[in-house]
Amino acid sequence: MRFGWLTLSHAHSGDEDQQAIQDLLTESCFAETAGFDGIWLTEHNFTGESVYCDPIPFASAIAMQTSRIRIGFAVVQLALRHPIRLATQLALLDNLSDGRLDVGVGHGTNYNEYEFVGYGLRSDDSRVRMEETLDVLIRAWTETPLVHDGNFYQLRLPELRPRPRQQPHPPIWRAVSSASSVKDCGRIGAPILIARVPLARLPERFALYEAGLAESGLDAASQRDLREKAAVWRWVHVAESQAQAEEELGAALLDTRRHQLDARAAHNPRDFRVAEARVNPWNDPTLSHEDGVRYALENAALCGTPARVAEQVAAMRDAGTHHVLCQMSVGFLPHARVMDAMRRFGEAVIPRFR
Repeated sequence: MRFGWLTLSHAHSGDEDQQAIQDLLTESCFAETAGFDGIWLTEHNFTGESVYCDPIPFASAIAMQTSRIRIGFAVVQLALRHPIRLATQLALLDNLSDGRLDVGVGHGTNYNEYEFVGYGLRSDDSRVRMEETLDVLIRAWTETPLVHDGNFYQLRLPELRPRPRQQPHPPIWRAVSSASSVKDCGRIGAPILIARVPLARLPERFALYEAGLAESGLDAASQRDLREKAAVWRWVHVAESQAQAEEELGAALLDTRRHQLDARAAHNPRDFRVAEARVNPWNDPTLSHEDGVRYALENAALCGTPARVAEQVAAMRDAGTHHVLCQMSVGFLPHARVMDAMRRFGEAVIPRFR
């Protein structure tokens, strides 16, 4: 099995940002020492939800302090990015990391409309904006010269420099949540990052992906490789005792949920509504924080002693999972606890699945 280390670290206020960023950099680089296969960085803006905000320069710092581990994004919000600037930044990062880059892409947040507003946009056209940006991004890496006349961009450039280290370009991963998008990604042969769906629904998601892959035209070896790369996101916390792990993760998730829902209530435009299909007990503001956290712990977390977490990983494996994205930098969990949990996971859990 493969294990990615994913961060979605918060800071209460701007006064805490500098220390939180330094702690997160230490944790990210320690992921290589602990035995993880990849580091996955999220992107959020304006409220400290991803404390570094822009994952690309943060990834550059990681690239300079690591040598083996792959560095990915889960995800870059394409609707907020200019495609040529993004293509240049990512190509440089791929060179700086000696070809260790994985580019997860998405249209942007489904919940924080204020992030679009902060860039002078709304989310209504975010998906078509994303698709045009992605098309230009890939063509900028592979076409010389590039001529593009689209809905959002009219571009002429002789050549993009530098070229990516990986040829023809770094892997492009897609974040998926709905059943239809899982199958669609299989059809186009895209590696996928699966949201925190409950264990019982994983076999269905994998079956849909396999059905899409069967229509992709890819050879059997390529289909198998993509199927094994398919990554599932989980909150993960390991401690000396079960009670300690559950108490610490529960407290961090409680702070996280309060922070996120308060920010949305304060800053989202009054005319914005989250699509009903996107609402679950974790993010439903009509439910209590306690109910939301209980749902998260029961359905989307690996939590406990190393032995218990290994049992939970085994259950995911038995449901068809070969790649777990472990969000261990959780909300407001103290830095020392994150480091301890990473150490325990690397020493006592990962080796059981190699």
